[in-house]
Amino acid sequence: MDPISFDEVKHLSALTRVGMTDDEIELMRDQMTNILENISVLNQVDTECVEPTGHSVDVSSVMRDDVVSPSAPVEDVLANAPNREVDHIRVRAVLE
Repeated sequence: MDPISFDEVKHLSALTRVGMTDDEIELMRDQMTNILENISVLNQVDTECVEPTGHSVDVSSVMRDDVVSPSAPVEDVLANAPNREVDHIRVRAVLE
């Protein structure tokens, strides 16, 4: 695989609106060339008999089931509110 050129990285930098110095472009060129070389090696692996999967191992959710339960009483929730109005917490306006 041919290495990525300085101009190609500079063009990508302009397309993505990422300002880069010449030294950063050169570093990115080396890194991107290395990444593409590694991908080229992976593309040579025979995966014909490998079933597509999202995970390499079985995954089970660690989250609990969503169960409806009663809320805390309004008085308890508002007990420490610095400024309340009936059953609501009163705050300063965020937008003017």
